[in-house]
Amino acid sequence: MARKVEVTEYQPDWKAFCQSEVHRLSLVLDQEQVHFHHIGSTAVPGLAAKPIIDLLAEVPDLSWIDRRSPLIESKLGYIARGENGIAGRRYFFYETGDGTRLFHLHAYPVNHPEIERHLAFRDYLIAHPNTARSYGTLKKKLADKHPDDIDSYISGKDEFVKEAERAALKWKKGCP
Repeated sequence: MARKVEVTEYQPDWKAFCQSEVHRLSLVLDQEQVHFHHIGSTAVPGLAAKPIIDLLAEVPDLSWIDRRSPLIESKLGYIARGENGIAGRRYFFYETGDGTRLFHLHAYPVNHPEIERHLAFRDYLIAHPNTARSYGTLKKKLADKHPDDIDSYISGKDEFVKEAERAALKWKKGCP
């Protein structure tokens, strides 16, 4: 079944929804071994987003998370998709019985470069509300144009995201 592309206005309860899910995940994943981050557009106050919470989990290594994948699936109802196109990542998603996606979980080993990229992008958008607003406007336009085509929606954001990520990484390093 094709996923509907929906972008909504920022919801202040996304933060609490994320915290609740982190608590649920912590019941299965040892809090001493994993560190969670709220990433993606739902982590940026005021930014329009697909109403799906993205979580990044820093884990000791991939074999550690691989051993726990059956528990994440059986105890928490997530669906594991392995790398799902990104080397060094383990990807899971959680959806309701009617197919509504609620959470994406991206697990990376500590110090994986994707962690820095995700966190820098999030923090940059928080610190640069005009860029975040432009990004939200673009996402709404793309969702309206491609309501039944997630691949075209993602492709349409690609240039903006790459440019903002480059700026975010420079900004994080203190470069102009």
